[in-house]
Amino acid sequence: MPHKVALPYTRHLSADGQLLGDLPAWADDFNLLTRLYRQMVLTRLFDQKAVALQRTGRIGTYAPTLGQEAIGVAIGSLMRPEDVLVPYYRDTAVQLMRGVRMEEILLYWGGDERGSDFADPAVAEDFPICVPIATQALHACGVASAFKIRGEHRVAVTTCGDGATSKGDFLEALNVAGAWQLPVVFVVNNNQWAISVPRRIQCGAPTLAQKAVGAGFHGEQVDGNDMLAVYDRMRAALERARQGKGPVLLECLSYRLGDHTTADDATRYRAADEVRQAWLEEPVKRLQRFMAGQGVWDENREQALIAECQALVQRAVDNFEAAGTQAPESVLEHVYAQWPAALAEQRERLLERLARREGGAGHE
Repeated sequence: MPHKVALPYTRHLSADGQLLGDLPAWADDFNLLTRLYRQMVLTRLFDQKAVALQRTGRIGTYAPTLGQEAIGVAIGSLMRPEDVLVPYYRDTAVQLMRGVRMEEILLYWGGDERGSDFADPAVAEDFPICVPIATQALHACGVASAFKIRGEHRVAVTTCGDGATSKGDFLEALNVAGAWQLPVVFVVNNNQWAISVPRRIQCGAPTLAQKAVGAGFHGEQVDGNDMLAVYDRMRAALERARQGKGPVLLECLSYRLGDHTTADDATRYRAADEVRQAWLEEPVKRLQRFMAGQGVWDENREQALIAECQALVQRAVDNFEAAGTQAPESVLEHVYAQWPAALAEQRERLLERLARREGGAGHE
């Protein structure tokens, strides 16, 4: 039998948006809630457009964020500019909140390196999306270690899915974070499915958050579909790490409403009833119903917001499609900090060959 570990679990809103207890003091700011909700809607509409672009061959494989918007928006809204994000591939919402442009995200998923060369200097130190599973957790520990050595009050935030918690890189990262008491926050988006592997057979422990206990630091669970709860606990996690009280593992319980990626077909391994139930608990409608119940949101505001966000998304698509193709020699960039002579020679040969082709030299 698994050892029982009592960990905190936070939930403020029911599935239908009803307040379950006292309203957190910060949540009395309905201007803040409106901004958070706006970003969730923008993320969802952008996500829908990105999937459509992939289906029509205009970008490559894409990892949807459908149903997980609250987690990313909360993270991105609470991180300070000087903090560093070390993301994984399902972090569209966090990146948008941090200042990454929608057209840059489309460039990335279109296979263009310019999508990782963020134009906004405020996110210049954030890492690009990491596709290999869990390797980013160790990168975040390296960043956090630098913060600690320099005596800086900065935090590294790294994200992953539930499947990544089974990887050696993740467990090694927890170990070093706990041993060195690093200012790092691990956010696990437990969306119940590691591609086609359900959570129930991924790990024998009742929670993923308790993996932090073995590494000697704080772990807790939160309802990842509840914006109030995620914001509340993410704020506390960042403050704890910033004050030098060690790392935090925040397990956000959500559900992946879409496919793993656009190369996947989740209907082959998930029951339709399970997905229908998950839609009843999704985060966007939950926050919308809460705000409507508080008298600060109505259908007119909703339709105006949708129109605004759709226009922003379309503008980003237009900018993406106007960007043109990337120069072929860019494949050699971002490989070395200082180029070795052999790579410089390869670049010159490539440029010469391209020049000959443009000059009509034909095939070589």
